[in-house]
Amino acid sequence: MKKTTILSMIAMILAAVTLAGCNTVKGVGQDVQRGGRAIERAANK
Repeated sequence: MKKTTILSMIAMILAAVTLAGCNTVKGVGQDVQRGGRAIERAANK
């Protein structure tokens, strides 16, 4: 394989992993936020 083809494939794989990681971090942030809201509601009661 040509060097440019290999580099292109590596770049695409890294981009896919990065995008998947962003979605995971976003999901964790949303879960923590929901947990905080539940605690706040319980404290207000």
